[in-house]
Amino acid sequence: MRDVRGLLELARAVHGRRAGIASAIATGSGLSLEGVELGFASLERDATDSQLRALVVAAGDAERVHVVLSANVFVAPFRAIALARAAATHVTVRPSPRDPALARALLEEAAGSCDDSLALAEDRDVASVAAGEVHVYGRAATIAAVRSRVRPGVAVRGHGPGMGLAVVSRDASLDAAADALALDVVAFDQRGCLSPRVAIVMGSPARAEAFAEVLHASLDAFGARVPRGQLQTDERADASRWRETLAFAGHVWDAKDHAVGLAPEGSPLLIAPAGRHVTVVPMSTRAAVIEAVAPVARFIVAVGSDDLEALEGLVPSHARRSALGAMQRPPLDGPVDRRSA
Repeated sequence: MRDVRGLLELARAVHGRRAGIASAIATGSGLSLEGVELGFASLERDATDSQLRALVVAAGDAERVHVVLSANVFVAPFRAIALARAAATHVTVRPSPRDPALARALLEEAAGSCDDSLALAEDRDVASVAAGEVHVYGRAATIAAVRSRVRPGVAVRGHGPGMGLAVVSRDASLDAAADALALDVVAFDQRGCLSPRVAIVMGSPARAEAFAEVLHASLDAFGARVPRGQLQTDERADASRWRETLAFAGHVWDAKDHAVGLAPEGSPLLIAPAGRHVTVVPMSTRAAVIEAVAPVARFIVAVGSDDLEALEGLVPSHARRSALGAMQRPPLDGPVDRRSA
C-alpha cells in the first residue's frame, strides 16, 4: 500500500498559511473572503488508516498519473492529488488556469519537503503523456476533449459534473434541518458536485412550504456572515430562468445572496443553478421520491439527510451519504464522485 499520509502534512501546512493565499483564491474562485475561509474547513487535513486504505484501493495502480484540475471547488485539488499519488509514485499536476492557488501551494509545500513525486506541469498537453493515466476533472466536454487527445494505451479517468440532493424526513426538526442544509448550500457558493440543489421534504405541501420559509431565513442569516461571491454571466442567466419557472409554477423566496423556490407536489425535479439557489419539493411517499429521482440519478453524487437509514433504496447506491451540514466534508476514502469514471 502506498503511503499517502504524508500528503496530509502538506494540507495542514497550506491550511496554516491560508491567509496568504486567500485573496488569490477569492479572485480565482469568485468567492468572498468569508466564503474562502468557510471553504478551507472542507480541506482534508486528517484521515484514519482505514480511510487511507480505502483511498489506495479506489486509486488502483498506474505507472504514473497526470492530473488536469478544474476550478469549481478550490480545495478539490488536494483530494485529486491524493488519489493520483495513491495510484502512482510519479504525479504531474496541471492546475486550473482560473483558480490555481491551492494546487500551487500544495506543490510548493511538497517541493519544500523534498517530495519529488509531485510536480507542477502547467503547460503540459495531455497528448504528450506517454504512459499511465490522466485524471481529468471538469465539464463533460473537457473530459471528452482529453479522451480524444491522449495517446493509445493511456487511460483517462474522468470526474465530471454532478450535484447533491437533500432529503428531509417526516420526523425532522425543520429549523435544525434548514440550518444544517444552509451550511451545505453556502459552502463554495454551491458550485461543487457535493452541493445540494434540491431539497425533498417528506410530507405535505404545507410542510414543504414551512421548510422553504425557514431555509430562506437560515440562508439570509448565513449570508450576513458569509456574503455570496460573484456570479458568472451564465450563472446569472440560469438563475433568472429558474426563478421565472418556479414563480410561474410555485413560489420563490428571493434575497440578495440566495433564493429558495417551492415546486408543486408531483412535479419533475427542477434542478436549481449554482449560487445559493435551492428547489424545495414535497413528496408524500417513498415511491414518489424514487420516481422523481430516477431521471436525474446519474447526476447525483451526494445525498444529505437527517435520517441516513431511510435513504436505503431511496437514492442511487453510488451517491455519498452524509448528515445534513456535513455534505461538503466527506472522508478521504476515495474520489468524491463514486460514479464510474
